[in-house]
Amino acid sequence: MRRTIKGMQTRTVALILKELLARDGLCATELHRRTGVAQSTLSRILAGKIVDPADKHIAKLAEYFRVSTDQLRGRASLPSGNGHAELRDISLWDDDTPVEDDEVSVPFLREVELAAGSGRFVIEESERASLRFGKRSLRHNGVQFDQAKCVTVRGNSMLPVLRDGATVGVNAGKRGIGDIVDGDLYAINHNGQLRVKQLYRLPTGIRLRSFNREEHPDEDYSFAQMQDEQIIILGHVFWWGMYAR
Repeated sequence: MRRTIKGMQTRTVALILKELLARDGLCATELHRRTGVAQSTLSRILAGKIVDPADKHIAKLAEYFRVSTDQLRGRASLPSGNGHAELRDISLWDDDTPVEDDEVSVPFLREVELAAGSGRFVIEESERASLRFGKRSLRHNGVQFDQAKCVTVRGNSMLPVLRDGATVGVNAGKRGIGDIVDGDLYAINHNGQLRVKQLYRLPTGIRLRSFNREEHPDEDYSFAQMQDEQIIILGHVFWWGMYAR
């Protein structure tokens, strides 16, 4: 019977956990803080290196997300609803609406072509596009107000967690190689192209990983290649959001 149940599974723990993280707007680092499951363990689960996590880890994660262990292991359907997602008052605002004392207007980063038709791009802050964050939320995530940026995800490389058009909040204060937490999301400037990827530290460089690994395989770069291809870490993703479709 146990063999039959495993054969019926079509959804991995990694995929389900990514969906739950996206549902609640969490990153692996924050999940570690809230559940006590080791960061390295979470990274290996999300990367698919641990296919059958220990019961003790599954129990902690299932309890936090308010799902059963069978649901987390893909043996039962996940419930609908927002789980731990906080409900907040929604207010309408536009460019003329003053920023409240407890808010920060966070600018978007965008690709800008150096000259028409040149094919060369640089990353700049948009003068018009911004998103408002509560100061309390930024403090809670350890983000200095002037280090918060927003980036729009493009393409299908980060499916099923981040769709094309999703917005991520980026902490530009964490942009060094030493700041990398394996498996966490980071915004990257790749020779003028904005990218959002999982990052991993390697002895001689870094690894860029997409959630959609079937269409977008891992990319390994040595430190020398990072310089040659002008790969710069822009910051750690601390928040994301997107519209339902």
